[in-house]
Amino acid sequence: MKRFVLFTVLLAWSLVSRVNAQAPRAPVPATGKAAAPVDLTGYWVSVVTEDWRWRMVTPLKGDAASIPINAAARQVVDAWDPAKDEAAGLQCKSYGAPAVMRIPGRLHITWQDDNTLKIETDAGTQTRLFHFGGPAPEHPPASWQGYSAARWIPQEAPGGGLGVRRAANPPRSLEVMTTQLLSGYLRKNGVPYSEKVTLTEYYDRFSEPEGNEWFTVTTIVTDPTYLGSPFVTTTDFRKQPDASGWNPKPCLAR
Repeated sequence: MKRFVLFTVLLAWSLVSRVNAQAPRAPVPATGKAAAPVDLTGYWVSVVTEDWRWRMVTPLKGDAASIPINAAARQVVDAWDPAKDEAAGLQCKSYGAPAVMRIPGRLHITWQDDNTLKIETDAGTQTRLFHFGGPAPEHPPASWQGYSAARWIPQEAPGGGLGVRRAANPPRSLEVMTTQLLSGYLRKNGVPYSEKVTLTEYYDRFSEPEGNEWFTVTTIVTDPTYLGSPFVTTTDFRKQPDASGWNPKPCLAR
């Protein structure tokens, strides 16, 4: 009887082992880093090929040209006072996620961990974190850079940028959705966005035949409080061989 029981147990164990061995195993989800179709890491410098008067200098008070502001925003623009921002410690209002990529300067992009891409800016010494996979926190605190959820997508992003280069070598894209932002400025002269703003970005990396490496970020800012329609821009960055020129500077209100 004992031998029969032992035989039965061994037979059952053998059958279970075979079933487990043959059963398909669920694939382990790739991390953001492992799944990356392009490499965005390294040092990059912004190349200003358009909007010089709004990007290279602080625009004149009241200048909101090309931004689809509404009447509520116009009141804020006309009342802009950088001295008040400085006194309140709000020098970084124009360095939030909806605006910081348009500020001339350099970026340092690294992987903080396997599912977090980090972008550091030398202009305003800001840090953006792009989170891949996993649930977002229920109520992340609002901040200048907000909470950014990222995913790789296989198609080219909408928009312009360096169109000839992009058409010659269509890249894959990184999509980033950012919320939980403090209210700030789209331009340093007080063109506002509210805490209800949402930011959608597409990062496209590509190479020129002569070897220069670029990425273009298409930025779509949607704000029901201050914008009558989405505000769309494209900004180009060229890769640098090293950290030469990296020059972190604090936020400036004017």
